[in-house]
Amino acid sequence: MNLPYDEGDDWEESVLDVGGLAPPEPMVRVLDALDRIGPRQRLCVLIDREPHPLYGILEKNGYAHHTTVRDDYRFEVRIWEPLRAGRPGQAEAQR
Repeated sequence: MNLPYDEGDDWEESVLDVGGLAPPEPMVRVLDALDRIGPRQRLCVLIDREPHPLYGILEKNGYAHHTTVRDDYRFEVRIWEPLRAGRPGQAEAQR
């Protein structure tokens, strides 16, 4: 789900720069980092190309994402678990 995201202060965001890495290393590192995020946490991935295969994996596992292209032509993909009915952590229950 490529969704808008809340930029409020109540989100904790960590940055993962996988630029310059050869496949499949960026995907491996992103999936590993997703195992460590929890409710109200967001992962911001910096990558040199748009990660189309990642989008399907995110959606299958209940994560939302928002992708933007930066001025330096790198992609910034923010990933989080959507809050459902006020209960964070629903993506974890689906896995």
